[in-house]
Amino acid sequence: MAAGKKNKLRKMLSPPATSPPPPSVHPEDDDLMDDLFSQLDSKDQNVQAESAAVLTEMQVHQPATAKKDSKSRHKARQVRKAAAIADHFSPTDADADARIERETAEEKRIIHRTCDDLGLQIHEINPDGHCLFSAIADQLNILGILPDAAANYTTVRRAAADYIFAHPDDFVPFLPSSTGEDGTGATSSGLMTPSEFDAYCRTIRDTGTWGGEPEIMALSRAYRVPIHVIQGGKPPIVEHNPVDGAPASSHIVHISYHRRMYGLGEHYNSLRPKTGIANTIKSMLHSNT
Repeated sequence: MAAGKKNKLRKMLSPPATSPPPPSVHPEDDDLMDDLFSQLDSKDQNVQAESAAVLTEMQVHQPATAKKDSKSRHKARQVRKAAAIADHFSPTDADADARIERETAEEKRIIHRTCDDLGLQIHEINPDGHCLFSAIADQLNILGILPDAAANYTTVRRAAADYIFAHPDDFVPFLPSSTGEDGTGATSSGLMTPSEFDAYCRTIRDTGTWGGEPEIMALSRAYRVPIHVIQGGKPPIVEHNPVDGAPASSHIVHISYHRRMYGLGEHYNSLRPKTGIANTIKSMLHSNT
């Protein structure tokens, strides 16, 4: 981090000589927050912990805002991620730590057992907020559905967002309003308003917000391929299939869903055929096209 920004941050977080209201984070400090957000994905745990702690402190001093655009929602998710990381590195109860370790070991055991049964192995995906889309892109590339140049999270994010946007009736029932059932403009059932739905689709397409069940369902339909999610819970395999009547691929996308193994929240990996098989499958698929 640049020295000027460090000095600015130190000044902002230092206790004042008197007792005026706590300092707030002004718009001109956005670049500082962006730098800290980018460091949340650092492989250096000390950098992660320091950045998360600073972001959490900055958020405490930041006034609440009613702004609900896609940028502010993405920043709110990043702040929650920072809080989770800060909490992860904070001293915790020994019994709770032991329980989490047991759950982590059990999740790992179940996922690896299922992978072994299917002849699959975990291909690590970068935990950067794009993991679901990157994992599916990797799978679509192996299956010959996406060429190398298009096998990236940008392509897959756009496909998910475009499909959801084109089929609102299929997805709005699964997307609650950000303001809740009693929020301004919310429907009587508490679902997204049309403007919220538009913003949601833009967020999925253009930001690093995490993807989940709606996006998996959309991608299964958009690419007409079953997507099977291997997890440590029950059932061990969650199947997402294209809509009835749509031509479906004879191949299956396999990804893994991890709640505990990565410590800092939910994560998806790609599940490739075991060594040697992946290249054989890819070569056969390309030779038939």
